[in-house]
Amino acid sequence: MSPFAPLRELNTTQRHTVLASFLGWTLDAFDYFLLTFVIIGVANEFHASKADVTYGLFLTLAARPLGALLFGRLADRFGRRPILMLDVMLFSFFELATAFSTSLTMLLVLRFLFGVAMGGEWGIGASLVMESIPPRARGIVSGLLQSGYPCGFFLGALVNWLLVDHIGWRGLFVVGAVPALLVLYIRRTVPESEVWLQGQASREKRGLFQAMRGHWKLAIYLMLLMAAFNMFSHGSQDMYPTFLQSDLHIPGGSATAFVLTALLNIGALVGGLFFGSLSERIGRRRAIILAALLAIPVIPLWMHGGSLLLLGLGAFLIQVMVQGAWGVVPTHLNELAPDEVRGTLPGFAYQMGNLLAAITATAQTWIAARHGGNLAFAMSFWIAAVALLLAVLAWLGPEAHGVRFGRAQAGE
Repeated sequence: MSPFAPLRELNTTQRHTVLASFLGWTLDAFDYFLLTFVIIGVANEFHASKADVTYGLFLTLAARPLGALLFGRLADRFGRRPILMLDVMLFSFFELATAFSTSLTMLLVLRFLFGVAMGGEWGIGASLVMESIPPRARGIVSGLLQSGYPCGFFLGALVNWLLVDHIGWRGLFVVGAVPALLVLYIRRTVPESEVWLQGQASREKRGLFQAMRGHWKLAIYLMLLMAAFNMFSHGSQDMYPTFLQSDLHIPGGSATAFVLTALLNIGALVGGLFFGSLSERIGRRRAIILAALLAIPVIPLWMHGGSLLLLGLGAFLIQVMVQGAWGVVPTHLNELAPDEVRGTLPGFAYQMGNLLAAITATAQTWIAARHGGNLAFAMSFWIAAVALLLAVLAWLGPEAHGVRFGRAQAGE
């Protein structure tokens, strides 16, 4: 049976829901990564250091758990669909406003507000999709949804490469407001989650602390698991452009760097789809453990390939494994989350893990500095250690593969 067979079994409405969520996460990531490509331009215009501008990235990451909690609770209370539309409108608005920043301080405030909105999108979109499709389709759809993030990164790199010399960094943020049009598509084609509607009709409304009673241990476990996941992905991505420039002496804006980045993102797409689909057959935890452990033997090729061909192959394969593990995340977290907090818990755990992993780039830089500036060693050591940590955490944790949501799974 083809791994894509469950996708062909989805009805038109379910396909629209999957596409809307995929595009939401893709465009959200696209908007986030635009700043990473124009740090120097922003620093020059505001007469600031690059470090001052990168503080905007930290503020965005720090705000994401707040957004996940805020919008997640709203989605659990008022529905997935309207809050998802509100969220997309807000992150698009703050992206556009960034283009009109009159000072670095204004830009940093807007990036924090953007982070609040960005923090809400993943959890709401994932819960809406997982509650709207049959259980047998969750694995492949999970991989597809998570592939939106590297697709957004690639889209940002492409737009920057093609347009920044013509419209400048402010123009890129104007382009970044385009995701607001997604609201029209959601409003026209995506219905509310039947599971959420059933829940509203059958149970009394309870506050977050009441709804989470008996589930706090699970919440803490999921935050730790997502911290390991984020250290895995950020550890393989964030310092990679610097590795190309400092260790391999490949200019960041060169065609070679762009090709390696493209291969990295193609690998992420392939890995998410493959391991997401595989998790339907072997289980969520086993798929995560397998992908994490298979990353370790790829490390020498990834960091020490010796030629551009081998380095490109290494960049591709490492992301097959890293994002392969990640491809299981949307369905794994939503299956573990109780119905009453499915809009809140997966997204909040994701974003808290992201915040806990924010030290990744700094830690890798610190390790490299103590080994003669050898960033290849630092990144290799980090990925190997985190891969083992992630495998252990996944092995120790629970699994709810195929669990039904609500009284009956929509689409069954």
